[in-house]
Amino acid sequence: MQDFPISPCEMLASLWRNRSLVRALVKREVFARYRGSVIGLAWSFLNPLLMLSVYTFVFSGVFSSRWASAEDSKLDFAIILFVGLIVHGLFAECINRAPALVVSNVNYVKKVIFPLEILPWVSLGAALFHMAVSLIVLLLAQVAINQVLPWTAVFFPLVLLPLVLGIMGLTWFFSALGVYLRDLGQVTAIFTTIMLFMSAVFFPISALPERYHIWLHLNPLAVIIQEARKVLVMGQLPDFSLLAAILGLGALFAWAGFAWFQRTRRGFADVL
Repeated sequence: MQDFPISPCEMLASLWRNRSLVRALVKREVFARYRGSVIGLAWSFLNPLLMLSVYTFVFSGVFSSRWASAEDSKLDFAIILFVGLIVHGLFAECINRAPALVVSNVNYVKKVIFPLEILPWVSLGAALFHMAVSLIVLLLAQVAINQVLPWTAVFFPLVLLPLVLGIMGLTWFFSALGVYLRDLGQVTAIFTTIMLFMSAVFFPISALPERYHIWLHLNPLAVIIQEARKVLVMGQLPDFSLLAAILGLGALFAWAGFAWFQRTRRGFADVL
């Protein structure tokens, strides 16, 4: 039975070798989602705006949630909330799709020459496209409401990098495990919903009693959301030492997930 390389170098080399294929599959993935709909890609703008409106009404109007910098303005609250929704949305989209990623592409499994390990990259690429659309909406709202666009926004890709690596690791892990455990999709849906409420998306970490702060700071997603708000909304520099630590953790997650995928993929054809 064929052995597949599991080294960290191979993890990146595979993406580089198959970059054209990944690009083509991402493009197909994005357009396939809206094929047949009346307004097509416009849904990528409308979906985040509609959800933002609902969450803003519920959490700022009904529950009266506030950030220190948004005490009097629901529009400012909406912008800060939107950042959390964008980051969590990227995480949730990739993780929720992961268990069915290989199962839904059986035709690729049967092709010996197809690089199955790029499927998580394709999923991430499509999710990043939708995130980019939402980010454009966010930046335009910043300019329209506050007449300012913080220069620190240029650090957002750096803030996002540890999360991207962590997502890739989990996606490789769950996509391989999903071949053998078909109930996994139900578990990941619950997991991402829990993370929505446990990652300070709807409230600042400072709003919680101090004894709970340590638990949120141990949640990488909550830290990324907090740092994203600093660079995109508050005009503050990110905590580079903290990002470096999370980047190392993300890289470890990515390699561990890739190694798991490569080790278990040998049995995919037998199960499917």
